[in-house]
Amino acid sequence: MSKRKREAPLPASSAGLLRFFEEESKGPKVRPEVIIVAASLLVVISLILKIFLG
Repeated sequence: MSKRKREAPLPASSAGLLRFFEEESKGPKVRPEVIIVAASLLVVISLILKIFLG
């Protein structure tokens, strides 16, 4: 049996360009909510500094 037949088929989306990785990537795992909150805080702090410091 060939290697292609043993693997699960890829989902048909975006003309077959979507791929899922079965392996876990290395690096820190961060939830998307944490990123959104951190970015929002950075914007707010930046605006506050711009208002008060000139």
